[in-house]
Amino acid sequence: MHQRIRPAAVAGTFYPADPARLRDRVHGLLLTADPPPAPPPRALIVPHAGYPYSGPVAATAYAHLRTTRPTASPVLVIGPAHYVLFAGLAMPAADAVASPLGTIPLDEPLRQRLLGFPAVAELDDPHRPEHSLEVQFPFLQAVLEDPRLALLAVGRTAPETVAGPISAALADPAALVVVSSDLSHYHDAATAARLDAATAEAIEELRPERLGPDAACGGTAIAGLLLAAADLGLRPVRLDLRTSADTAGSPDRVVGYGAWTFG
Repeated sequence: MHQRIRPAAVAGTFYPADPARLRDRVHGLLLTADPPPAPPPRALIVPHAGYPYSGPVAATAYAHLRTTRPTASPVLVIGPAHYVLFAGLAMPAADAVASPLGTIPLDEPLRQRLLGFPAVAELDDPHRPEHSLEVQFPFLQAVLEDPRLALLAVGRTAPETVAGPISAALADPAALVVVSSDLSHYHDAATAARLDAATAEAIEELRPERLGPDAACGGTAIAGLLLAAADLGLRPVRLDLRTSADTAGSPDRVVGYGAWTFG
């Protein structure tokens, strides 16, 4: 049977396209990460910019995952659709996804469970160009022993619509949810720090109603996770909070990045 593979769209732009260079970059980021002590994650929030910018913050979350739950699978990766407008949640019509490090199978049982939600539909168009989910694949390949994925791109919808599929995924105790989101966009460093501190407080207090409309590009997905976490009794721990000014960019126009674990 022909296998449907979603090809890499942003290799060579957001992260290296050469497998050896990509492997070295990911392992270098993981090696320098220093996450604080925290319970093993049932869910993570991680950023999704180019690796020079958000890679150090994402690596903090993935280093924590590697040392506490390297067998987690399946993994629901959920994040915003930046390029295609649609309503609801989009799942690719694929059997696997590709990165320069190889292919990762999509988990058919979780896929079918998620397709049972009315807001979830098979839509390839939002996934073809999307980076928010793809930039997570090489990290997951590096830290998990045998990853299997399910992918949801978030369109125009409510946090409550996102919470249902997240809770359904977490009904499996072996599963992990990865919410992909950057924080504030294109403010000066001082303004970004103030805005991101308020977003961090809302996340850590499980208060989705306090997430402002411009708090995070994946704000709907984060809010859905907070609703699910409150229902399931999961508590967030901050792993990292920085901006592009702290990693590789100018302090005049920055993007915020945060990493949290929920256990």
